[in-house]
Amino acid sequence: MTETSPTTAALATDPAAERLTARLDTIDRAVAEIAAGRPIVVVDDEDRENEGDLIIAAEFADAETMGFIVRHSSGVVCAPMTADRAAALDLPPMVAANEDPKGTAYTISCDAVGVTTGISAAERALTGRILAAERPDPAAITRPGHVFPLIAKDGGVRERPGHTEAGVEFARLAGARPVAMIAEVVHDDGSMMRFDALRDFVDEHDLVMVSIEQLIAHVEDADRQEEEASSTPGSAAPAAPARLPTPVSEASADPSDEVPLPTKYGGFNARAFTVDGHDHLGVYRGVESSTAPLVRVHSECLTGDVFGSHRCDCGEQLDRAMHLIAEEGGAIIYLTGHEGRGIGLSNKIRAYALQDTGLDTVDANLRLGLSDDARDYRAAAAILTEMGLTRIRLLTNNPAKTQALENLGITVEAVVPLEVPSRPENARYLATKQTRMHHTLHLAC
Repeated sequence: MTETSPTTAALATDPAAERLTARLDTIDRAVAEIAAGRPIVVVDDEDRENEGDLIIAAEFADAETMGFIVRHSSGVVCAPMTADRAAALDLPPMVAANEDPKGTAYTISCDAVGVTTGISAAERALTGRILAAERPDPAAITRPGHVFPLIAKDGGVRERPGHTEAGVEFARLAGARPVAMIAEVVHDDGSMMRFDALRDFVDEHDLVMVSIEQLIAHVEDADRQEEEASSTPGSAAPAAPARLPTPVSEASADPSDEVPLPTKYGGFNARAFTVDGHDHLGVYRGVESSTAPLVRVHSECLTGDVFGSHRCDCGEQLDRAMHLIAEEGGAIIYLTGHEGRGIGLSNKIRAYALQDTGLDTVDANLRLGLSDDARDYRAAAAILTEMGLTRIRLLTNNPAKTQALENLGITVEAVVPLEVPSRPENARYLATKQTRMHHTLHLAC
């Protein structure tokens, strides 16, 4: 599939260049992959570094994708970003005099606050998401660390045709914040992959490969179109790329009146909370009597919570949490919009169908082109803050949930396990949680 542009058209006069260009995908397809949270491979000029980098938008980084990047690269993961963002994050240059042959602008390295070593795929993905947060927070990272931020030139690939600038450019084109994560693709013996090997690699893993030269032509063509539109009376300027839905940042929770909620577990109180146009539910009792009450942040699961499905453990976890909080006091934050770990009810049912063919829950989501876990906990943090519960004991087996709430300003003083017995119908589901999503479950997997 070829990319039509003045640059590639000129290259067609060279048979060797034409052969290379014919084996590249389109920039539009690459942008769509980035917007979907998937990695792409970007190659640079044969006379420059003649290498390919795996690139993702940092705000969509997850453990699965980062694990793939680390496995197929040198293991050094960099995070290109704009100069303004680096300054806002208090990331100064790594050295006073940059002697890198290509002028790569390294800053001091960093990790997200609260990680263990910072080197795991999950923790490096978390660091990437923190670097790409809607509001940069220098207090959310520690220095040095295991992710290496890079400062892109203000002029992007027009000014410097490097992978640093390409990463930021692709993130912008995809509607994401201008922070990427990149790593050079290598063979198993550690040697660099070149063009033909890179093409085989992307074909094997169903990825997209484009060149920096294509990207330059693409952005220059967009510049020309914008200039022509602005100089033509009555013409509308090209629309900016649509911003993908982003998590609520520093959101506020608008509470309803409090009402009594008698249940089979005992008497509770309840309020609805509207966060960013979405309604969630807080169910609680006796929270004033404890400085760090028991809290369950529960993701909506219609099939498990309402219909008692045995494909998951969600309904039984909610039942157990209600029993514990009825006895001790505390709160349940019931998050709507989290169906299927955030992919929605229809997609969850589609994923179920794929699981019935042999895929686990992670691979089923990925086969649908979706994240293995698209949930965001900013609404939960906003609700807990509104309730005055900024210090809690969290009922969960999911360390990612704990870390997310900590990053959002909720102090998790203790994690209280919420494990329920497995069933034949959900044994593989729970094993996937344990082995691939790192939930603290005690299963003989």
